Formats: sequence, structure tokens, C-alpha cells
Amino acid sequence: MPPKHEWQSFFDHHAPKYMDEPFTENTLAEVDFVVEELQLPPGGWVLDIGCGTGRHAVELAKRGLRVTGVDISEGMLSEARKAADAAGVALDLVHSDATQFTAARQYDGAICLCEGAFSLLGMNDDPIEHDLAILRNVHTALKPGARFILTAINGMRYARRYKDSDVAAGRFDPLTMTETFEMEFDTPEGRQALPVRERGYVPTELTLLLRLVGFRALHIGGGTAGDWGRRPLYLDEIEIMAIAEKPALPG
Repeated sequence: MPPKHEWQSFFDHHAPKYMDEPFTENTLAEVDFVVEELQLPPGGWVLDIGCGTGRHAVELAKRGLRVTGVDISEGMLSEARKAADAAGVALDLVHSDATQFTAARQYDGAICLCEGAFSLLGMNDDPIEHDLAILRNVHTALKPGARFILTAINGMRYARRYKDSDVAAGRFDPLTMTETFEMEFDTPEGRQALPVRERGYVPTELTLLLRLVGFRALHIGGGTAGDWGRRPLYLDEIEIMAIAEKPALPG
């Protein structure tokens, strides 16, 4: 068995506490936005990459949609199963690294939200190929004409926050737009820490990556949880949002 990805280890332990995070409080409004933007047919299939505890997936299923949730963390998927059972809905849950996920069907829409796989790098992950692989897999999984909503770390915030001393200390790499830090979490053996990396994006780069795999960017703007909408990007907010479309077939 290969060793666990760093983020997998963290989320396996953090899963029972995840819904206590303040950014999870706006699920209903976020799903309202998702349903409107994805323009889903009744009973359509939605792909949720990095579904976590299923907070978006469960609400989508409650609205009559069918959802496949993919997550690297079995701990998070366990919480998603509990949430789905409590809500009386069914989810198709897949334990997989999003960079290696292969869809068994084509979807009417897809989401990858709140640092759900995209932007989250292990120490050995290539900072370009990791996220490109996720975008390729999502593009392949979507029907022509289907839409995709993505949130990623806002690289503008990195550029404004870090100094040359942080670059020298290895906390920020401006060549790859990656932040390296220790993620702490509690385990039965006590508090532990893992080194991890997060990848930031500027709007032009995110647009180009989407275009590279075949998407058409419909909107790039602010994406911080609790403040979703087709609005401008604030330079110091945490996340950037992209709304993209897989072009429809001609004719």
C-alpha cells in the first residue's frame, strides 16, 4: 500500500470536526447558487469533486438531483454517509484521489468547492500537473454543454501577504505560487503535524488552465465561502471562483 497523501491523513482525522468550521454555515445559499449556475435538468447527475462530509452533495440530493461525491479521505466519506442517511437521501460516494478518478458515467454538471482537492498539494505533487489532472478528469466526466463551478486559493492574496523573507525561509514560492506550512491535528496518540502545500491562482492563469483542457470560462471572480455570486475578486479574499462550460457539440 502506498503511503497516505498528506491531506488524506489530515482530513481522515479532521472529518468529525469539519462541520464545526464557520465557513460551513452557508450551505443552503451556496447550493441555491450552484443549482442556478449549473442549469441542471430535474433529476440530473452532479459530480462533486472533494465532496468532504457531503454538505453540498446532501443538499443537492434533497432537491432531487443525483450526486457522485469523490474524496481522498475515507474519514470524510464516512461523515458524508452519515449525513446522507440522516437526511434520507442516497449518494454515490467514491474513495479516490481526484487526480486519478475515472467517471463511470457522464454528468450534467460538476463542482469542486472550498478547497475540495484543487489547490491542495502534497509535498511531492507537481504544482501544475496535479490540478491539471483534476481539470482533465472533470472535463472528461461532463456531458457537452455542461457547466463546472470551481473555487481555488486566491494567489493575489499570497502575493500581497508574503515578503522576500518568507521566500527565503521556504514559506512561499513565487515561481509555483505555493505556500508550505505545517497542518496540525489531534489523533488518539496526541497532537501531530504534517507538512503540506497549497497552490494559489491568479485569474489569467486559472482561465488558461481551464482553456487548456477544453473548458470555456464564463466567469472568474471572488469565491470565498459565504459570499458567492458573479462578483469581482477582492484582492485579499481567500478563494477565487471560476464558472466554466464544456462546449456543446456543433450542430
